[in-house]
Amino acid sequence: MKIAVLAGDGIGPEIVQEAVNVLDTLAKIHALDVQYDYADVGGAGYESAGTPLPAESLALAKKADAVLLGAVGGPQWESLDKPLRPEAGLLSLRYELGLFANYRPAKVHEQLIDASTLKADVVRGVDILVVRELVGGIYFGQPRGIKTLDDGQQQGSNTLVYTTSEIERIAHIAFQAARKRSGRVCSIDKANVLESTELWRQVVCRVHSEEYSDVELSHMYVDNAAMQLIRNPKQFDVMLTTNMFGDILSDEASMLTGSIGLLPSASLGKEHAMYEPIHGSAPDIAGQDKANPLATILSVAMMLRYSLGREDMADKIEQAVEQVLANGVRTADIAVSGEYFIGCAAMGHAVCAQLEAM
Repeated sequence: MKIAVLAGDGIGPEIVQEAVNVLDTLAKIHALDVQYDYADVGGAGYESAGTPLPAESLALAKKADAVLLGAVGGPQWESLDKPLRPEAGLLSLRYELGLFANYRPAKVHEQLIDASTLKADVVRGVDILVVRELVGGIYFGQPRGIKTLDDGQQQGSNTLVYTTSEIERIAHIAFQAARKRSGRVCSIDKANVLESTELWRQVVCRVHSEEYSDVELSHMYVDNAAMQLIRNPKQFDVMLTTNMFGDILSDEASMLTGSIGLLPSASLGKEHAMYEPIHGSAPDIAGQDKANPLATILSVAMMLRYSLGREDMADKIEQAVEQVLANGVRTADIAVSGEYFIGCAAMGHAVCAQLEAM
């Protein structure tokens, strides 16, 4: 198993180290050969090579069986020209690897019901998969930029563009995922206002009628979906949506679980795959051993399942995390008032110890 490790910025190196420790623990138990190749990305890439996605980092990612990413970004790089900012490196990495499908599961752990800000009867049993299109839409559409008009005003613009083939391929992913779950897809758009998502709805409907009539399909405008995620999240199984809408809705869904520090993700393409927590680099707590590594650890479970063909090991990681939470182990972000909590390294150690005890 050849893994490209791109720890990135902020808390990235801390959480990635704990995820690597977990994978090493499994490798020791099962006598696996795991090779890590480390490279810079984001702000770290800019500091080492003058670009947020160094050519060496991209080459390592393309050769690997999978990529493990931490997080990118930080205030020290916000004044750079946009192509040099850490986030540009992340977008380029997704685009260059062709990672068009992003899986973002949001599952509420029974042990953390009290960590959610919503009522227990609202969030208990929530198990949602957001399927987000990742390399199209407004994040990549052209033309874009900031220009000065004839009257001296500045104008910023971004273009929301989707083609039929881009919509078709992500729709197939969502319907296939639903077949392995409870068989329901809710496609999220803004078809009443945006022509690009009017096309989105038309194509999703056609793909559904032609190949997936066994899956239940519904549609919802994104503003209503944002409300419904808080009002009645259990109505959703698979949420299929565009790049920007998926970015926003999956962050909202994370708070059903109690913390954004719990949600992993898998970004998949035809030839490559990358795994990362959905949260950012949290520069305010970087280097302080305060981060929650569970989202990154659970991303390794997704890596084992989707890229390395080891469903058994993925299950073990998820079971170990569940047991650690059942034992009352908490980081600060998921601890309720007055509850004892530990740091990033101790949480990673707890998961490793649980794996060794299983």
